[in-house]
Amino acid sequence: MHTQLPQIFYIIFTAVTAAGVLLQAFVLLGMFLAIRESTKKLHEVTDEIRTHLVPTLASARRLIDDLSPKLKIASSNLVEASHTIRHQANHVNATVEDVLDKTTVQAARVNEMLGGVLDSVDHATTTLQHAVAGPYRHISGLLVGLKTGMDVLFRRDKPAQPPVAEEMIFEEFAGQPKEF
Repeated sequence: MHTQLPQIFYIIFTAVTAAGVLLQAFVLLGMFLAIRESTKKLHEVTDEIRTHLVPTLASARRLIDDLSPKLKIASSNLVEASHTIRHQANHVNATVEDVLDKTTVQAARVNEMLGGVLDSVDHATTTLQHAVAGPYRHISGLLVGLKTGMDVLFRRDKPAQPPVAEEMIFEEFAGQPKEF
C-alpha cells in the first residue's frame, strides 16, 4: 500500500531545501568576499615585500658574485698553507728526533767519561790515603813512643798514665785497616 503524502509536505521540503541552498549561497558569498579581501591584503603585502626584498636580493646577489672568486682564492690559499705547515711540522719533527738521538749519544759518552773520571779519582784518593796514612802512622807511632819514653824518663816518681796524644792517634786510626 502505497499512500501518498499530502502536498504540504512537498512544499515544506522544497522551502527548507531552498532556504538551505540560499543559506549556502550566502555562506559562499561571505567566503568569496573574505577571500577577496585577504587577496587584496596579500597583494599589498607582497608589493611592499617586493619593494624591499628585490633590492636586498639584488644586493646579496652582487655580494655573492663579488665574494665568490675571493672565497675560492682564500680556500686555495688555506689548502696551500696547510700543506706548507704540514711539511714544516714534519721537518721540525725530524729535526727534533735527530737532536734527541744526538743528545742521547752525547749523554751516554759524558756518562762514560764521568764514570771513568770518578773511578780514577776514587783510585787516586785511595792510593793517596794509603801512601800518606802508612808513613803517618809509623811517624806518629815513633813520636808517641819517644814521648812516652821521655815521659817515663822525666817522671819516675809518678805512676804511669797513657799520654793524651797516644789516645788521639789510636782513636783516629781505629777504623782503618792496618798495613804491614
